[in-house]
Amino acid sequence: MRFRSAALLLFALLAACGGQPKLPPLAPNAVVLAFGDSLTFGIGANAGESYPARLEALIGRKVVSAGVPGEASAEGLARLPAALNEAKPQLVILCHGGNDLLRKLDEARAANNIRAMVRLARAQGAQVVLVGVPKPGLLPSPAGFYADIAKEFRLPYEETALKKILTDNGLKSDLVHPNAAGYARLAEAIAALLRKAGAV
Repeated sequence: MRFRSAALLLFALLAACGGQPKLPPLAPNAVVLAFGDSLTFGIGANAGESYPARLEALIGRKVVSAGVPGEASAEGLARLPAALNEAKPQLVILCHGGNDLLRKLDEARAANNIRAMVRLARAQGAQVVLVGVPKPGLLPSPAGFYADIAKEFRLPYEETALKKILTDNGLKSDLVHPNAAGYARLAEAIAALLRKAGAV
């Protein structure tokens, strides 16, 4: 029994050193701010079928949806302070930059805007989870800067869900948006990440 306890402790320490970064547990009354563009708003599904709405039911915490369709990262950065002040979140789920990629805007600038969003959220006392948005194409895959930012700030990072959803015709409403089933899948992936990180 003692050996098993020691092995479990060693495993926990190794997991803390590598793998997914950890988050403090969310208080039962904590507010989660889902911040982004049309992927957060839920374009392609009915009201109540967006990923923030589904996530709220999965994690038992209030999730405020702050998605603006068509918004590029520079606009999101300008909007974030007011959203943080209004929601006062303990956690921000950041899913932004897709419109920069669609419009072929400067990726380095998009990356810097997202870095600035992470810093803003943390300055307000919120933890941050990052969701990677795929670049449009035959084989969509998240832009490389998402992984770089996640590593740089030690953020829990969801990099595969949208890629899988947007390569499955049964889960998307058009080339760049999930449908209701796709948003449900995204919410499940984020909930699983939050559980793995220790937030819920």
